[in-house]
Amino acid sequence: MDSTLKRLIISTFFPGLFLLLIWLVFWVDISLDLELFYHGLFPRKWLGLQGILFAPIIHGSLRHIVANSFPILVLGTLLFYFYRSVAGRVWVISWLVSGILVWLFARPSYHIGASGLIYTFGGFLFLSGILRKHAGLIAISFLVVFQYGSMIWGIFPLEDRLSWEGHLAGLLVGLALSWIYRSQGPQGTRLFWQSYPDQDTAGEDEEANHLPWDQYEVEGKRKPPTNQDNAQAENKKD
Repeated sequence: MDSTLKRLIISTFFPGLFLLLIWLVFWVDISLDLELFYHGLFPRKWLGLQGILFAPIIHGSLRHIVANSFPILVLGTLLFYFYRSVAGRVWVISWLVSGILVWLFARPSYHIGASGLIYTFGGFLFLSGILRKHAGLIAISFLVVFQYGSMIWGIFPLEDRLSWEGHLAGLLVGLALSWIYRSQGPQGTRLFWQSYPDQDTAGEDEEANHLPWDQYEVEGKRKPPTNQDNAQAENKKD
C-alpha cells in the first residue's frame, strides 16, 4: 500500500471512530427519548461539570449533528495527518480546557455538541502553518480559511441558539496550542518575504525544505547531518 494512502487511512481512524460514537449516542438518545442534553455543560453549576466530559458527544437535533460531522472528519483527519505527533494532545486538551472555559464564562444554559472541537482544529491548523513557515502547511492554512472561514461568525453572539461561547473558547484554545506546539512537527525555514540565506547555505536550506516529513518531524527539527552530508560539505570546501 502506498505510504501516503496508508497514512491517510490511519489519520482518518480516530476522527471516524469519534463520529461513530456521537452518532450512536444520538441514535440512542432519540430512540429512547433520554433527553441527554441534561448531561450537557451548564455553566457555574456543580452538576454542570459533567458536561465537560459529555457535552462534545451530545447533539440536540439531526441538523446539529449533521452540521458537525463533516468538519470533524475533515479537520480531524488533517490534524492527525499533518501533526500526528501532537494531534492526540490537541484533541484531549481542547476537549477539557474549552469545556472548563465555557463552564466558567458562558451563559447559564445547556451547552452541547462537538463544535468547540471543530473551532480548535480550525484555529490550530490555520495558525500552525504560518508559525512553522512551511509552504505545504501554509497551503493547508489557506485551505481551512477558504473552506471554513465563514465559521468566524460563530464566535459572535448573533444567535441565541448557538453556543458562541463554546466556539470562541475552542478557537482560543486552538490558537494557543498552535503556539505552544509550534516547534513540534514539520518545519520550514522562512516565509517568502523574509531575507534569503547566504549562497553557501542556500543549498542546505533548500534541501531541508524538501525532506520527507518523516525524516524531520521528530521534535520539528531539521534532520541531523549524516556522514554523507559532512563528506559533501568537505568536498565543497575543497
